[in-house]
Amino acid sequence: MPIPEFVVALRRHVGHDPLWLPAVTAVVLRGSQVLLVRRRDNSAWAPITGIIDPGEQPAVAAAREVMEETGVRIHVESLARVGAAHLTEHANGDQAYYLDLLFKCRYDGGTAYIADEESVDVGWFSVSNLPPMGPVYVDRIQCVLDSRLETRFER
Repeated sequence: MPIPEFVVALRRHVGHDPLWLPAVTAVVLRGSQVLLVRRRDNSAWAPITGIIDPGEQPAVAAAREVMEETGVRIHVESLARVGAAHLTEHANGDQAYYLDLLFKCRYDGGTAYIADEESVDVGWFSVSNLPPMGPVYVDRIQCVLDSRLETRFER
C-alpha cells in the first residue's frame, strides 16, 4: 500500500503540512548483488524503503517492506546508519521529514518479483554496476557496503 492508513488518517487533520515519519531503507545483499526496485512514482531505481507502522519494530518493518514489495525473505543483519532527511514534497503535495533507519540485510530466500503497486520493476544488480539512481540511494548502498559493526550517525 503506497500510503499507510495511519498517515491517511493524520492527513485528514494536518492536510499537506509536514509530518515527521520514521522510515526504513533495506539494502538487501546476495553475494555481490543488491536488490533494487524501480519506483512507480518517479521511475527511479532504489533500495526498498518504507514507513514504519505505529508500534512496529524497525527491523521487522524492513523485512515486511522487502516482502511486500519484492516477495523476497531477508535477514536484517545490522543498523548501518541513522539520519534525518530533508523536507520531501510528494507529487500530491504532502510534505514529510523522514527519520531513516538504514539496514544491512542478507537475502534469505524467494524469487524477486513486483509484489505490489509501488514498483514497476525489480532486480538484482552487481554492486559494481548499479543502474542510474539518485545520489541519496547510491550513498545508502555505499554506506552498507562500507559498514563495519558500528552504526554511522549523520551529523
